[in-house]
Amino acid sequence: MHAYRTHTCAQLSAQNVGETVRLSGWIHRKRDHGGVLFVDLRDHYGITQIVADEDSPALPVLEKLRNESVVTIDGDVKARTAETVNKDLPTGEIEVFAREITVQSAAEELPMPVAGEQEYPEEIRLKYRFLDLRRETMHRNIMLRSKVITSLRQRMIDQGFTEFQTPILTASSPEGARDFLVPSRMHPGNFYALPQAPQMFKQMLMVSGFDRYFQIAPCFRDEDLRADRSLEFYQLDFEMSFVTQEDVFQALEPVLAGTFEEFSGGYSVTPSGSFPRIPYAEAMMKYGTDKPDLRNPLIISDVTSHFEKSGFGLFEKIVGGGGVVRVVPAPKTNEKSRKFFDDMNNWARSEGFAGLGYVTRKGGEFGGPIAKNHGPERMEELYNELGLGPDDGLFFAAGKEKDAAKLAGAARTQVGEQLGLIEENCFKFCWIVDFPMYEWDEDLKKVDFSHNPFSMPQGEMDALENMDPLEIKAWQYDIVCNGYELSSGAIRNHRPDIMYKAFEIAGYDKATVDREFSGMIEAFKLGAPPHGGSAPGIDRIVMLLAGEEAIREVIAFPMNQKGEDLMMSAPSKAEPSQLRELFLRTIEPPQKQAPKDQAGESES
Repeated sequence: MHAYRTHTCAQLSAQNVGETVRLSGWIHRKRDHGGVLFVDLRDHYGITQIVADEDSPALPVLEKLRNESVVTIDGDVKARTAETVNKDLPTGEIEVFAREITVQSAAEELPMPVAGEQEYPEEIRLKYRFLDLRRETMHRNIMLRSKVITSLRQRMIDQGFTEFQTPILTASSPEGARDFLVPSRMHPGNFYALPQAPQMFKQMLMVSGFDRYFQIAPCFRDEDLRADRSLEFYQLDFEMSFVTQEDVFQALEPVLAGTFEEFSGGYSVTPSGSFPRIPYAEAMMKYGTDKPDLRNPLIISDVTSHFEKSGFGLFEKIVGGGGVVRVVPAPKTNEKSRKFFDDMNNWARSEGFAGLGYVTRKGGEFGGPIAKNHGPERMEELYNELGLGPDDGLFFAAGKEKDAAKLAGAARTQVGEQLGLIEENCFKFCWIVDFPMYEWDEDLKKVDFSHNPFSMPQGEMDALENMDPLEIKAWQYDIVCNGYELSSGAIRNHRPDIMYKAFEIAGYDKATVDREFSGMIEAFKLGAPPHGGSAPGIDRIVMLLAGEEAIREVIAFPMNQKGEDLMMSAPSKAEPSQLRELFLRTIEPPQKQAPKDQAGESES
């Protein structure tokens, strides 16, 4: 017999009744029924019920052990009575009568429970992550992550992509987020950087003549954290040569759609064919964001022209000053009280906006200050244009175009959620395309890149030389699912002459490009194919499939919101000997002075 187990805790069934078996695992739960102790024994695979009565030498040992102790049980498989069969367990038809027990590891008092799915403070969960990972949901999430990665990898290979690995220690990149720097012992005063993405390396692979590359790539960005962002993350990074934007879409769509269909748990994945292509300008107009959640049926409309001359002076003044008026419909809100609309206005203010105007309508009668001042005839005209009914409300966002779009987009989401309009049990994908190549930097009073400086402009050199830079579109694209950006990508600018010109428009001279991007620009001068790619985020994909709202729930050992690993106590101070070896000194940040009392002394 094997030293630890003949079966896992998910294998035994009625067919094993009468056999002598050996199981090993953690004590999940104990139930004392007066002289008979029932123990749920758990391992990676499942749970088996162990029974120990007064005839079992294991009883006194099991009684003393705490939950999460690790034991090995030798015993006999017995059939459960019909009324005690547990249909929710694969092993629910049997139980194992304990004949012998070996304690492999006795657990001390637990800082948090493992059995059950109680909410527990994140600080405790992350400090004792090894316990948290034993819990059913977390264990399932991490296994889902592994299966998703395996599926993605195989789907890429099936499409003719080859997996390569790119360096982790590389050069600092001046664009994008803040780098993590690694001091070099062999080159004092110099630093490596951890890759924000394998961007330049994957492009170099295309220049090197490899046609279709991918990897499950680790990436590192020293940026502020949020629910869907981490200091380190993984992405399905890929690049293709001799492709158009549409070729990239056709390569990635079946990989993502197939993976989501495989692990959706019955959710629909739409559309079943090509994902919708939504131009950036249209997305900002209709949804107020370049990450639209298409489960929400509400569409934003521009009604600026209706308020060029209006009895509602505030909107007329905004429009006269170059602003816009956007509206979000609130269908079938005739039974909603005034409080619903006032609460929406208060919500907008709590989000940092000046407020959210509204019009109510019940049985065709308009209500609210906007309708009163704008007039019923004009309101009727506006409603007819929008196709709204006699019981539909309307929310208004007015101001500068970017501000109005942002408020309208947030209000669209809030209204959709409050009215229960968000479609459930589905994943809805779309591509956002035709991003602007440049934008106006109001602080620096100059044109700058808006998305990715290494993208090919639509129209190439002709566009750069003859168009208003703010009108130029780029071959850039994002893929979005349920309001989450899964990936950014682009057809790359592979021509040095176009790259120099593109950077010149943004205020960078040729010498700067040669200095900052020497490896790439020199490679492009020696024969580079047209190429493009993308990099969907693994963590966000798994988060959506697991039905979680934070990527920390699908990462085995994540950091907290402060970028701290509470389990391993990282980051930590380096030893003086380590710093000397690297020729480094640390500078302590200035200490905040304690407030002084009236006598001029610092408060204790």
